[in-house]
Amino acid sequence: MKTKYDLIVVGGGFAGVSSAIQAAKNGLDVLLIEKYNCLGGAASNALVMPFMKYWTNDAETKEKKYLCGNLFLEIIDEMRKESGTEKDLGVNDISFDEEILKLILNRMCIKYGVTLLFNTTVTKTDVSDKKICSITAFGKSMELKLFADTFIDATGDGELSYLAGCKYILGREKDNLCQPMTLCFRLSGVDKKKFLENRHKINPLYKEFKQKGLIKNVREDVLIFSNFNDGVLHFNSTRIVKKNPTDPFEITQSEIEAREQVFELHNFLKENIEGFENSRVLSTALLIGIRESRKIVGEYTLCENDLKSLARFNDAIAVANYDIDIHNPEGEGTSHFFFGDGKWYQIPYRCLIPKNMDNLLVAGRCISSTHEAQASYRIMPYCAEIGQAAGVAAYVAKKDNKDVRYADIEKIQKILRNEGFMI
Repeated sequence: MKTKYDLIVVGGGFAGVSSAIQAAKNGLDVLLIEKYNCLGGAASNALVMPFMKYWTNDAETKEKKYLCGNLFLEIIDEMRKESGTEKDLGVNDISFDEEILKLILNRMCIKYGVTLLFNTTVTKTDVSDKKICSITAFGKSMELKLFADTFIDATGDGELSYLAGCKYILGREKDNLCQPMTLCFRLSGVDKKKFLENRHKINPLYKEFKQKGLIKNVREDVLIFSNFNDGVLHFNSTRIVKKNPTDPFEITQSEIEAREQVFELHNFLKENIEGFENSRVLSTALLIGIRESRKIVGEYTLCENDLKSLARFNDAIAVANYDIDIHNPEGEGTSHFFFGDGKWYQIPYRCLIPKNMDNLLVAGRCISSTHEAQASYRIMPYCAEIGQAAGVAAYVAKKDNKDVRYADIEKIQKILRNEGFMI
């Protein structure tokens, strides 16, 4: 059994998949470890969909400009081809079928030479002289000791970095509260024609029920997305606040409470809104969706002012412009700050480098930033972009026989620009 690789990526969401594919495309020997049985992360396991907006429009011509890099667009294109129809991924570029996504990500990893390891959890790291020397993982009753020159933490919760002793911030700085967690779910048997005719009644009545104490869910409204399956609607509407997403007991309590909210919402709709009379709870996500948890303390901390001032950095490796979308960590309400057409900010490479570590990068929502900044770049397309940049950095460092902390940023940027990055 092989135990040594050029690069080990932990976490098979969009950040991890993009890191692994990009590094493997460039010739590295890559192992990608995922604790569940598929790739796709929140999209696959937490039913988080659709993709939030990952492009801007030219302020004058209104021409659409993608900000995510070419690899994410390749994933979109492969899903479209597999579906055989524009119905799943049409002109909006945001809807997707998570089962097709799982299939496509498997195929792309295999195509580019990534070694996949599912149903495996990293439990320990061996750290010496600012480097991870090895990791210990447990999978299917087997303990594995694995070695690599470089490691990428794409776990979302910063679990590999945490095990390596890296400093982190949990949630917002003043009280460590995180953005709420949400268990996504789907209803079947919905008369969509009647639903559309009566959709305008849902939120006013929901608010009335809340005021009367008939709804326990603290969320301010009911958030519903269309689904390309007949009679099926997708809900991103449960809200769990004041729970620690990294504590196993609190995450258990959150899953229990969220499932109660699912049926509370379904009963409300079935009993009060035309179109839902014959509906049923079709499915709930395998995992509750986590918007925010650990953010690693890196060599630079991206902050709200950087975003609003459209900051530019000499070591930029990604760009983003999704609104600063903060779901109230304490209860009701969601705040937004929107970027105008043709505007975006940059993310520096230093945000991916944990302090006091030489051969470890973080990618995805756990990079070094404040609570407010994370609320913007946390969406899946930009996590993929950050992951792709980390994969390039691992390749450049290996080629130059350096640790990723000292990777040549100009070489990284040159490759990224060739990959469609707007840096």
